[in-house]
Amino acid sequence: MLLGRVLPALTAAGLLLASGPAAFPALNSAAAADATNLALGKPITASSVIGNFAASNADDGDPTTYWEAAGNSFPNTLTVSLGSNADVTSIVLRLNPSTDWGARTQTIEVLGRDQEAAGFTGLVAATPYAFDPATGNTVTIPVTARVADVQLKITANTGSGGGQIAEFGVFGTPSPNPDLTVTDTAWTPGTPIETDDVTAAATVRNVGQLATSATTNVGFYLGTTKVGTAQVGPLAIGASATVSARIGRHDAGSYRLTAKVDEANRIIEKDETNNAFTAPSPLVVAPVASSDLVAAVSPTPDEPAAGDLVDFVATLKNQGTRPSTPGGHTVKVTITDAYTGRFQTVLVGVHIGTLTPGASATVHLGKWRAAADGRYTVKTELSNDGNEVAIKRANNVASQDLYVGRGAAMPYHTYEAENGVLRGGAAVVGPNRTIGDLAGEASGRRAVTLNQTGASVEFTTEEPTNTLVTRFSVPDGTESTLDVYVNGKFLKPITLNPKYAWLYGPEASPGNDPAAGPARHIYDEANLLLGTTVPAGSKIRLQKDAANTASYAIDFVSLERVAPVANPDPAHYVTPAGFTQQDVQAALDRVRTDITGAYTGVYLPAGDYQTTDKFTVSGTAVKIVGAGPWFTRFFAPQDRTNVDVGFRIDSSANGSSFAGFSYFGDYDTRLDGQGRVFDLANVSDISIDNVWVEHSVVMVWGTNVHNLTVSNSRARDLMADGVNLTNGSTGNHVVNNEARSTGDDSFALWAATDLHNGDQRDNLFEHLTALTPWRAAGVAVYGGQADTFRDVVVADTLAGSGVTISSLNFGVTMRDFGPDTTALRNFSVVRAGGHFWGAQTFPAVWVFSATNAFRAIRVSDVDIVDPTYSGIMFQTDYIGGQPAYPITDTEFDHVSISGAHRSGDAFDAKSGFGLWANELPEPGQGPAVGSVTFHDLRLCDNAQDIKNTTTTFAITVR
Repeated sequence: MLLGRVLPALTAAGLLLASGPAAFPALNSAAAADATNLALGKPITASSVIGNFAASNADDGDPTTYWEAAGNSFPNTLTVSLGSNADVTSIVLRLNPSTDWGARTQTIEVLGRDQEAAGFTGLVAATPYAFDPATGNTVTIPVTARVADVQLKITANTGSGGGQIAEFGVFGTPSPNPDLTVTDTAWTPGTPIETDDVTAAATVRNVGQLATSATTNVGFYLGTTKVGTAQVGPLAIGASATVSARIGRHDAGSYRLTAKVDEANRIIEKDETNNAFTAPSPLVVAPVASSDLVAAVSPTPDEPAAGDLVDFVATLKNQGTRPSTPGGHTVKVTITDAYTGRFQTVLVGVHIGTLTPGASATVHLGKWRAAADGRYTVKTELSNDGNEVAIKRANNVASQDLYVGRGAAMPYHTYEAENGVLRGGAAVVGPNRTIGDLAGEASGRRAVTLNQTGASVEFTTEEPTNTLVTRFSVPDGTESTLDVYVNGKFLKPITLNPKYAWLYGPEASPGNDPAAGPARHIYDEANLLLGTTVPAGSKIRLQKDAANTASYAIDFVSLERVAPVANPDPAHYVTPAGFTQQDVQAALDRVRTDITGAYTGVYLPAGDYQTTDKFTVSGTAVKIVGAGPWFTRFFAPQDRTNVDVGFRIDSSANGSSFAGFSYFGDYDTRLDGQGRVFDLANVSDISIDNVWVEHSVVMVWGTNVHNLTVSNSRARDLMADGVNLTNGSTGNHVVNNEARSTGDDSFALWAATDLHNGDQRDNLFEHLTALTPWRAAGVAVYGGQADTFRDVVVADTLAGSGVTISSLNFGVTMRDFGPDTTALRNFSVVRAGGHFWGAQTFPAVWVFSATNAFRAIRVSDVDIVDPTYSGIMFQTDYIGGQPAYPITDTEFDHVSISGAHRSGDAFDAKSGFGLWANELPEPGQGPAVGSVTFHDLRLCDNAQDIKNTTTTFAITVR
């Protein structure tokens, strides 16, 4: 999300308007008094969007926000779902009535879909409609129809290259339909204990105007966890029925019981928002008479580096209601490599004596030397206590991850080409930092060229492998192969296609026309299943043979051993009938519409799945599991480009999980607002694990998401962000992910409030690696509080900073930083920084006070190595010639900066600084304002350790 000192262009309106919805009359005033705007706040979708001008702006009740389609993309569609049939009398369309908006004419056709129909039919033929601020910028279209969805098809707009609607009002009255609601819940036994099997009951009533004719389901939840399903049959108008389901045994505690009827939307209702009922009093489960021993294992240090001696201590606690037996209680810890399963060590400790209820004891287990960086599994096994009943012994075995070293610990090993064995005229190029250059855009700023027959680069495998990924560059438009050899014998060729690389022209919006200007983003990646397992210590060689007709640059290879994962639960996981979009959606819908509770997930067997649209996940939580990202592979149409595919999850599917597959898009240009493989909004408790996304725009974009986990995943060669969470997203965990070659911030938090006015806080981003971002930063945080980034590696940014800490709001409303702290710690930032937006240079770490308050920043344990221009740069945004906000309450602890040398390029005068208080970033701007304090600052081998010629910014070193 890298921007310069200017705010992004705002399409045809051309202005940021300060006025809000209170300044304008209600939309309902434009329609008949006896009709209601049925579209307000309803689900709304568009064929395309540009920037942040989302479809949801068109039914939010605020005429100062609007939807706009992508430029030159006619016809555009904007579709609002009313949920069920309504008798529609008129459509009211608005644009911002401000006179800053010029008059324009849009040609619009109105279509509708009956709730029982599969497709849309025309309601009002395509007609030019004049929007003019002089008359309120409002158009009213009379309609007489009974429909559940209303669609606008816009084919022309004299004011923009795409359709524009600020408010899409649909006026009328709901049509007669059933309406199911839950009026009461209960459970038996009334006062259960932990060993009791509990049965829950719900009373369902039809308060609608029509009888139901089908059976549907009732789901029972404790908190957000679904614990049971019952069925309710047809109900006459006003009729009720009580249904029940066994919801099992539960640990002692207080639970909120919720019943939801017709979660799968099997029955079309007049009102779909009143289907849930939560018991006014909690279901309280009393503890069983038993001891209950648990062991919590803590390593010290908890963020070890390779070579550290790690001390393991267990806290043994009795959380039961009876004392433990007086004998010995053994705690055993087994440490293994998380990916290979290779045994590391066993540590054992014993506590002797009785633990009364609530009492704790410390058990010393021993020490383990972390020999190498990686991800390790720490399995804890606690011996059973004689006073524990069987139900309390399930927590005697537990596992946790231990990461050694900064960055992500992924299951593959990466080998730099310049460290390989070169033969036959292969040559190392670099180092340099030049955009569009084979060395400048490479990892480590070096690559190997294979430009003549017989040239090769060879790698010795450190682990067994049956796969190969290579980062490569071949001339634009030249799809070719390169031959792969194992231990001197030809194995097979790998196809290298530059279709998704090579962009040209303006740095902020490059395209595919070589005539537009200089090139950038010249590398891509290719992957290959070898078809055989290559043992450790083998030689894998990439060689240009006579059949390989291009010239090649090889940056690195990644190797890993993989195997397909079987269906984890065939009785409860639906398998698609085939590999098409329809097959997978049908499997998802089968889980959604299951009224028996038998199905909990979808298993995706190995295969190539051809997709053309977003999958919809709704109605119930679903577990989607593939055979692994090398085997279960989704593809966008490869004969087209820029098709918006992936997953869209509704809040009715909160608690869903996605694991074990890859998604290969077809984006060769950046289109903001689409191409988000996981497009999440207003959802919670979603899990994304072991997913591989490539050639799309964004891997995960989350708007107002909560308790999301993104783990063990890889984002590669994207047009924009890897993971970006925004608009009041809270409590999310992004852990152990690697991003390579993202076209915007690899990992970002953006506290915007344009779509949801919530406080963005309590997010944890940890154990992340960002390599070769070709635009923007590896890690970025824009506003918010109580957020943490830790254990991160960023290397070889092309044009932006390595780490961005910024209060720039990008032209939309945003939360300030603070008052609680934003923390970044334990970072390695290597060969980072670049130039963008003309003459602006970016450092390894960019500290930028801009349009919102900048405060409560804590940065610690950071090593900055060989920055392109400067180590840490402090900068302030100026608006109208005045500084917007100063840098305040900002501290850096234990920071080292080395190798900030003069760049020797066109930006040499802005280079070579360890710390730089930027005195004049760009014309119209001014010097950094505020102050910063450093503790334990180490500066080495920099052309100038500290540059601060300002009188407005203070750098204190203690």
